[in-house]
Amino acid sequence: MLQQSVPSQQNQHFNSFVTRTNTCGELRAAHVGQKVTLYGWVQYQRQGLFLVLRDFQGLTQVIIPQDEAHSHVKELLSNAPLESVVRVTGTVSPRPSGQENPKMPTGDIEVKAETAEILNSCKKLPFEIKDFIKKSEALRMQYRYLDLRSCRLQSALRLRSRVVMRMREYLCNLHGFVDVETPTLFKRTPGGAKEFLVPSREVGKFYSLPQSPQQFKQLLMVGGMDRYFQVARCYRDEGSRPDRQPEFTQIDIEMSFVDQAGIQRLIEGLLQHSWPEERGSIMTPFPSMTYEEALADYGTDKPDTRFGMKIVDISDVLRGSNIHFVQNALSYPHGSIRAICIPQGVRYLTNKDLGSLKESAKSQFNQEIMEIICRPDGSLKSLLTKFLGEKEQSELIRALNMEEGDVVLLAAGEHKQCSALGALRLLSANLLEAAGLALRDPTAFHFLWVVDFPLFLPKAENPTELESAHHPFTAPHPSDVSLLYSDPTKVRSQHYDLVLNGNEVGGGSIRIHSAEQQRFVLEKVLKEDSEVLSHLIEALEFGAPPHGGIALGLDRLISLIVDAPSIRDVIAFPKSFRGRDLMGNAPDYVTPEELEPYHIQVSWPLEEKEAKKN
Repeated sequence: MLQQSVPSQQNQHFNSFVTRTNTCGELRAAHVGQKVTLYGWVQYQRQGLFLVLRDFQGLTQVIIPQDEAHSHVKELLSNAPLESVVRVTGTVSPRPSGQENPKMPTGDIEVKAETAEILNSCKKLPFEIKDFIKKSEALRMQYRYLDLRSCRLQSALRLRSRVVMRMREYLCNLHGFVDVETPTLFKRTPGGAKEFLVPSREVGKFYSLPQSPQQFKQLLMVGGMDRYFQVARCYRDEGSRPDRQPEFTQIDIEMSFVDQAGIQRLIEGLLQHSWPEERGSIMTPFPSMTYEEALADYGTDKPDTRFGMKIVDISDVLRGSNIHFVQNALSYPHGSIRAICIPQGVRYLTNKDLGSLKESAKSQFNQEIMEIICRPDGSLKSLLTKFLGEKEQSELIRALNMEEGDVVLLAAGEHKQCSALGALRLLSANLLEAAGLALRDPTAFHFLWVVDFPLFLPKAENPTELESAHHPFTAPHPSDVSLLYSDPTKVRSQHYDLVLNGNEVGGGSIRIHSAEQQRFVLEKVLKEDSEVLSHLIEALEFGAPPHGGIALGLDRLISLIVDAPSIRDVIAFPKSFRGRDLMGNAPDYVTPEELEPYHIQVSWPLEEKEAKKN
């Protein structure tokens, strides 16, 4: 169970208001001779001689009495099914010499049982309550209340609680923030992710569950609250991924009279104050990188900076060559030749690995990839080499810092090659580490600010139209305000993302506080109906202060801190990959009678109608 030692004062808190004297992780040699009462679950039992009792804090070995006077205690504890809840009263004794267990914090003692009671017997389990037992995620979701008993989930949820408490302390007690709850029943708003609709009893009218408290926190600034925060529940009607849920939690923050640097300093201080001691320390200020630099060097706006393998522009090295695809790529206005160098790729990557990398670039980005291998003698092996002279090959080796055994992946094009190489960089790192090369320190936490995002991006489905890169309330960069009205595609925004080990863990911006500018962005640039947001625009006309904020993804942050593969491993009752609650079977059907007050009728597909009849 939990291995850390807990101060005795905290143990007193654990044992207040309850009928136990101690927790199962508390007893030490100093308690020898004391009579104690423990409550917990039977984790292990051996041949009627002893059992291991577990609770949230740890494990205690209980000796089952063998004498005739305690035969009823022996029978009860010997036959108690695993995971039954029991109460045991006994005396703390030292373990016999040589039988101590240094792996258990309570390994120097044992409790000799004198009385016992089974408070609730456990029926046959769907899986063992052990962290090393492999079980499907669907089974874990179905029996989440059993999965929660595992050491891993207990540790993650308790660490999450400690981090949130420290965040509250930093924001409220040290910096005067006000914790304000905002509505979760609101109205549908344009743009962004899909929202869940909630029917009302008014004909044809629906509530919407907000994607975030964005509008409310801005309205709080208009209301003079000055600085707000909330541990906010947010909702998005989208498919789940390892780092995304239909419902999730943000640490939501907004301030008046602040600039981008102020928000960044606040968050750096917040994370430093709340960071778990057992995860080491984090250094501030965090480094910063522009959006353009991130794309050019890493092929993504959330780069993992724990390792090198940066993308290198080698256009100038190959510009004088007679290679057709090179010259074709460079003939475009934004055409270039770029590459990444995979260290010791010859040793750690198989031909099959290289083939899968190239196929991934082709299938995901429609990008052709060419490989170059540096032989032991320093020469290059590639389809390109017959077109390159010795000077060009030497310049290529120097530009990419190639060494013996390295493999280079090269891409030519106008737009997609950076994204493709960025994806290959991460896939290559995974392959290298799977083959045994220590590339990324699993205990390292590399924070990074990514700034100067574009304010607008072309819509994927219609590149002639624009959408907000962040959200429509983001203010333009002060230097680019005039471009907003003449060439909005060139406007940078006051949007900033916080990245940790290649994952976006926070995002925010300085907001538009001018009603006129906000209306222009919505109507003229984004072609949205501003009437849907008339309440916010009108509020901006009543003396709205300059303001800005940020939201940290709490689930994602905690999952990275504890090295969990999915945010579902740090949420008490998460949804499945498809967004379902497998334990409670939600969403579920409701009867036509229950729908009637909401003026809704369900139109069933024919096959489902037949299935329901049967």
